[in-house]
Amino acid sequence: MLARFTRRAPAILILSASLALGGCGYNDFQRLDEQTKSAWAEVLNQYQRRADLIPNLVETVKGEANFEQETLSRVIEARSRATAIQVTPEMMNDPQAMERFQQAQGQLGSALSRLLAVSENYPNLKANQGFQDLRVQLEGTENRVTVARNKYIDAVQQYNVLARSFPTNLTAMIFSYSPKASFSVANEAEISSPPTVDFGSSSQGSK
Repeated sequence: MLARFTRRAPAILILSASLALGGCGYNDFQRLDEQTKSAWAEVLNQYQRRADLIPNLVETVKGEANFEQETLSRVIEARSRATAIQVTPEMMNDPQAMERFQQAQGQLGSALSRLLAVSENYPNLKANQGFQDLRVQLEGTENRVTVARNKYIDAVQQYNVLARSFPTNLTAMIFSYSPKASFSVANEAEISSPPTVDFGSSSQGSK
């Protein structure tokens, strides 16, 4: 009987370890980690989609005589800063890197919002089908960015709750599952708020 138990001991230990890991949240960490990675990838995909639309938008606007060069330059510069940030999976574990990324993307969104608002003062742009198509695509992309970002925020929240709650926080300590960085919705909304545009001061565009 001792020999039979000895032969079964490895299997019993493996089963016990599996049950222990499952009970302490190990499997949940694996699932939520993959969930956050997937959500993050979608965020990046939508931001890249927005960045890819901007060159065509800029070229279209350049064809409009007397368009506000400062507004156009801000979009070009903001896109340059946003795309210059090196994005890596490790960014999810670096709150400061995530904040820099968020600020750059928020500033680009703000610059785009101003450009689209100012364009309302230029009848030729409003009548330009190419410009209007780009505008629709940008607006659709902004909506998808918001959806993707919210899904990422939710995924990170679930992961971080697991990492900070007892007893799963012990599993997090053992396997080095640190809380992940998220977006600050309040700051994003503040950065992305389009400025007030005084069409009365932009009379050059209506000449």
